[in-house]
Amino acid sequence: MNDVIHVPVMPDEVVRYLAPPAGGLIVDATLGEGGHSALLLEASPRAHLVGLDADATMVERAARRLAPYAGRTALRNVWFDEYFASESGDERPAAVLLDLGISMYHYRFSGRGFSFSGEERLDMRLNEAVGLSAADICNGWPERQIADLIFEFGEERLSRRIAAAICRERRREPIHTAHQLSEIVFLSVPVSYRHGRIHPATRTFQALRIVVNDELGRLQRALCAAIRRLAPGGRLGVISFHSLEDRIVKQTFRAFSAGTPEKQCMETSLSPMSREGRDGAYSGAGAHSGDGGGIDEPVRILTKKPLVPSDQECRENPASRSAKFRVLEKALRQDAVNQMSGAEKGWNG
Repeated sequence: MNDVIHVPVMPDEVVRYLAPPAGGLIVDATLGEGGHSALLLEASPRAHLVGLDADATMVERAARRLAPYAGRTALRNVWFDEYFASESGDERPAAVLLDLGISMYHYRFSGRGFSFSGEERLDMRLNEAVGLSAADICNGWPERQIADLIFEFGEERLSRRIAAAICRERRREPIHTAHQLSEIVFLSVPVSYRHGRIHPATRTFQALRIVVNDELGRLQRALCAAIRRLAPGGRLGVISFHSLEDRIVKQTFRAFSAGTPEKQCMETSLSPMSREGRDGAYSGAGAHSGDGGGIDEPVRILTKKPLVPSDQECRENPASRSAKFRVLEKALRQDAVNQMSGAEKGWNG
């Protein structure tokens, strides 16, 4: 197995805002290889951590990295929205982290078609045991629906041209690999579009990945449930990497801070994989937004504008360039404040 480690994004900011000085429960809802978890456990020696990941391979890799903290960690192979919808234990989190980026491991070594640089099977599922693959969509969905998903979730203005090429080529032979799809997209766009800042297939691959994993629907459900599950004084931090994610985070934080969470938390899914009217076979990737037993207590947004990586971090870790970090805090009850020591009242951020 390759031992290359994913570099955690914005590590200093994550520790400053999400390492609870009084300890308690930390939920790393996007565990990956455990980079952020290790930093938070080191910075908060009184805390214990639950780490979540939909990919069993990542849980195994994180377990090795977090072995020195084994007595303070519990790692689970589960989607974060499903965890928050079902978890109803007595202990509410002091801190929750959602780092929405795909691990470099997936791009380089997973063999599931997240990267278009090799002959990998076109899958893109983080949990390979359930759901449709990207190949299923490319080979089975109608052209108009493929065009719609590329436009909506990839923000690709040439979506109809690309969808037409996908459907034309699949009639010649099924699309089984990431390289096949990237070549189809590359050849379908104008020559002037082929050598821009990013590969012309980038947005198409993003759209398919989002839809295959219901990323935006899961994010919306998880945010609503996680905020409600936070302990008084607890914090939720979210690192997003594109405008679709950041928009959901910003709007949800604003809705909760304004006392109107229902504006954001009524929608059960933002993916065509679980919308009515697509096809019965694609229904319901999570039919409720479940609050995990929490309540709508007052919150405040700690980051009026999202924090972004420093210039130095962008140079050292180019994958961090598009990251945005937003943090929300649940208000403390006055009776809880009165019982706290001075050290417990203050965070580092």
